[in-house]
Amino acid sequence: MEFKHLPVLLDECIDGLNIRPDGIYVDGTAGGGGHSYEIARRLEKGLLIAIDRDPDAVKAAGERLFGLNARVVNSNYCEMDRVVRGLGFGGADGILLDLGVSSWQLDNRERGFSYHDDAPLDMRMSREGMSARDVVNNYSFEELSRIIYEYGEERYAKNIASNIVKLRESNPIESTAELAEIIRQSVPQKARRDRNPSRKTFQAIRIEVNNELGFLSEALDRAFDLLNVGGRFAIITFHSLEDRLVKQRFADFCRGCTCPPEFPVCVCGKTPSARLITKKPIEPSEEEQRINPRSRSAKLRIIEKIKDRDI
Repeated sequence: MEFKHLPVLLDECIDGLNIRPDGIYVDGTAGGGGHSYEIARRLEKGLLIAIDRDPDAVKAAGERLFGLNARVVNSNYCEMDRVVRGLGFGGADGILLDLGVSSWQLDNRERGFSYHDDAPLDMRMSREGMSARDVVNNYSFEELSRIIYEYGEERYAKNIASNIVKLRESNPIESTAELAEIIRQSVPQKARRDRNPSRKTFQAIRIEVNNELGFLSEALDRAFDLLNVGGRFAIITFHSLEDRLVKQRFADFCRGCTCPPEFPVCVCGKTPSARLITKKPIEPSEEEQRINPRSRSAKLRIIEKIKDRDI
């Protein structure tokens, strides 16, 4: 299956990164290379470092970027500082993260990300380590309830977790179709009509399997410290949990004095390390949403580094 992925908010990302032809840029989630290609083709003496944890994406991006000023690396984006410095560069002039699961991963049945197909429970972006099958069959009721409620924001988390635990006692739950049916039977009929009832639980399990929020939290600080002064950091999010994390951390980077409000003068000496380029997140146009319905929930936030952090 060919690795295809429509890059979301492409023009907005390229404009927001303010690309210099001689700069060093990082695409930490290269995917099929859509954003990477548009960055790399604008570079003359500069270099794009395209990173992805999915070996299939790395292969596809390598083919897409062949002949351009780009290097493709199989790694987790939370390690981009190690990757960039390992290639001999002290920093980056722009960093892009396009979070979440790619269209190719969703459409490739064997990867087990989609609740629309019957496939083995997998959901591993790196193709290594713990799978969705391990989570569904080995986590306790309490653990399943927690991740489905917290990561899926699913109000029927306890019902779903209870039925998973009950049904796996006779036979392990092996496929996406089995899990989707358990979820369907665990929610009221009205919830089945509103939207596919599997969406939130599949999201929650995928986030757990890939430690998405943990890696994102770690990556935000490491990526910002890697960024050169004047460089820009752009992130596309697709659900409220990751967007909230990005929004809060970007606000921290842009915040100055942290003294209590009752202090007459600042004694902490802290000044902002970044400025907001997007005071409100950029969202896809109606036209983009029509062409690519999966872009509907996307939000793009961008900051510019103005100095190193006070640590």
